[in-house]
Amino acid sequence: MKVKIQDVCERGASNLKQSDIDKNGEYPVYGAAGYIGKIDFYHQEKTYIAVVKDGAGIGRIALCPAKSSVIGTMQYLLPKDNVLPEYLFYVLKYAHLEKYYTGATIPHIYFKDYRNEEFNLVSLSEQAEIVDVLRKIEGIIESRKQELQKLDDLIKARFVEMFGDPVSNPMGWKQVLLCDVTSKIGSGATPRGGKESYQAEGITLIRSMNVHDGRFKHKDLVYITEAQAAQLDNVTVEENDVFINITGASVARSCIVPKEVLPARVNQHVAIIRCIYHQMHPVFINNMFLSDRFKERLFEIGKSGGATRQAITKQQLETLTVILPPITLQNQFADFVAQVDKSRFVEMFGDISTGEYKYVIKKLGDVAKVGSSHRVFTTDFGCSNRIYEKISKLKVIGERLNW
Repeated sequence: MKVKIQDVCERGASNLKQSDIDKNGEYPVYGAAGYIGKIDFYHQEKTYIAVVKDGAGIGRIALCPAKSSVIGTMQYLLPKDNVLPEYLFYVLKYAHLEKYYTGATIPHIYFKDYRNEEFNLVSLSEQAEIVDVLRKIEGIIESRKQELQKLDDLIKARFVEMFGDPVSNPMGWKQVLLCDVTSKIGSGATPRGGKESYQAEGITLIRSMNVHDGRFKHKDLVYITEAQAAQLDNVTVEENDVFINITGASVARSCIVPKEVLPARVNQHVAIIRCIYHQMHPVFINNMFLSDRFKERLFEIGKSGGATRQAITKQQLETLTVILPPITLQNQFADFVAQVDKSRFVEMFGDISTGEYKYVIKKLGDVAKVGSSHRVFTTDFGCSNRIYEKISKLKVIGERLNW
């Protein structure tokens, strides 16, 4: 049945300050980033949920153990007898409470703002079964993340083996300006009207939150109309374009555009790097941007303006000195990356040739019912049909898991 958050928990407040923490205490205290110390008493006798209500990390959810406390920037949510703490944790974690924040300088959220958020409440026994299944999913996802990180490390190691340090250039490769081996370097703009002008569908507008190191994340992807896109024709995205973030905290993150988001444009926080293909391979230049030493160099450029907000200008990109190994060697490296990417896909979704894993696990919780997701849950996770149906109806998140 549908219930509201206020139907299953009570709120509580903490007046603990950082100065109250005693490292020699007996009972743990938690903050926005996790465990921060101990005190010689505790606020909560039973397991509870903590919500970051002020400052950085606002809306973040934590499941905290019995006989513990939280610092004053967090709020207690104390489960009632009709809900398991772990079940409530999953519900709240994917309710995205941060959407309820107010305040610009110091953002904060209030219980009164999200207490009416609805979700599906089932019996306690069904809650326990659902929690067990979701824990198994989390375990699998964490294992996959570790395997994927190993594949990333393999690509980085291969890059250094083939090309050396792209900054000190110990292999003596020819060096050129980035503008000499690219046909386009440029960023776009936010359409007039800002986020209020975004559409449910249309031409993709790529923003800095979509560009991550070696990954394009579909979460928070937005769209614009044909008319809006026409005003950004100078930053029309093409297949194999490399993106690099040029402003803010995400400066220097880079990836290659995935085909499925085309047609697309970029906003002013993302620059397009379009290679002259017979000279520079996009996979090579993207992995140069991702290499540790070159990344440090990009960070230094971002700070060089002296402003409080990091930024890389178009001119700085154009005059960036890069190594230029023979294109045949770059192509060999790109082929290696393609093979690793195939392994990456299998790690994420299993052996697709058997049809066993044609499904998408949404981020640590909900499951998109694609292909044989029902078979995966009932067979791989030992989940009954009844519990599978309950999980599929859980109101959690709606985005795909982005690795």
